[in-house]
Amino acid sequence: MILALVYEAVASGARLHKACQEVGLAATTLARWRAAPDADDARRGPNGRPPNALTEPEEREALALMNAPEHSSMSPDTLVPYLATLGIYVASQATLYRLARRLKLLARRGRARPRTHRRPREHRATRPNQVWVWDITFLPCVVRGRFFKLYVVLDVWSRMIVGAEVHEVEDDAIAARLIERCCIEQGVRRDELVLHSDNGGAMKGNTMLAKLEQLGVMPSFSRPRVSDDNAFAESVMRTVKYHPSYPERPFADLDDARAWCSPSSLGTTRSTCTAASPSSRPHSGITASTSPSSLIGTSSISALGNDTLNAGPATLEAGSNQRPSS
Repeated sequence: MILALVYEAVASGARLHKACQEVGLAATTLARWRAAPDADDARRGPNGRPPNALTEPEEREALALMNAPEHSSMSPDTLVPYLATLGIYVASQATLYRLARRLKLLARRGRARPRTHRRPREHRATRPNQVWVWDITFLPCVVRGRFFKLYVVLDVWSRMIVGAEVHEVEDDAIAARLIERCCIEQGVRRDELVLHSDNGGAMKGNTMLAKLEQLGVMPSFSRPRVSDDNAFAESVMRTVKYHPSYPERPFADLDDARAWCSPSSLGTTRSTCTAASPSSRPHSGITASTSPSSLIGTSSISALGNDTLNAGPATLEAGSNQRPSS
């Protein structure tokens, strides 16, 4: 019977392996059956009941234990060890799951809500000065164990480095002054810019958040334990450090690092920074520009909890944002 169905499907134009998939057979199995003199369905089910299968009274006992009011919130994985502490054993966890599945009793137990997976809402960059990302990276010093801190602010749409400074420490006050200067230089108006960063102390400090509130800038942060939520900033840092203009030897002092970070020195780097992002996210294909007016394409980046910056020619979609209370 089953061979006739497959032959009919193939005669109608279906591919053999597709027809075999529909009936739950492998093509090699079908070829072996056709080689037999009496070609027919050669599937064989179980010939008998397993000797260790639960009897009907044992099944009723297992169901009574699972459905008892005091056990109603316990899954089989919890119920079996609990009953073992009382000296009771009726079946294994797998057997109880199989019994509940056969009787259509397999459902979530307990009053706790099931875990939900929600896609983060999105911020979309359709023009310059709409979404910025920033980060802090370490610059080596000739003194072992000492590093200078490079602050870099990047416009996601144009890939322009709108601000870069070198300091000896990470501080939210320094970051607040940098963001304020960049907003003034780029002519950013209130309530039009989203600033994304990771969860560092300088990014979430009180002075920084208060300054963003004063400027009307919406803060956005990476989700906890998500390593690629600040992909554009991390990519620019890597590109800068692998660029031919990056010094081969550590910086002698702070002035030396600041001289290398000056606009005249970073100008060539700005035009070559490509915000390459992880292959699992569709962020690639957009190169940097030396001017914020060079509208090359859209861009995307994951954000804190309910915020995600995603590609697409659309306006900014605001999610839940973190602002300091006034």
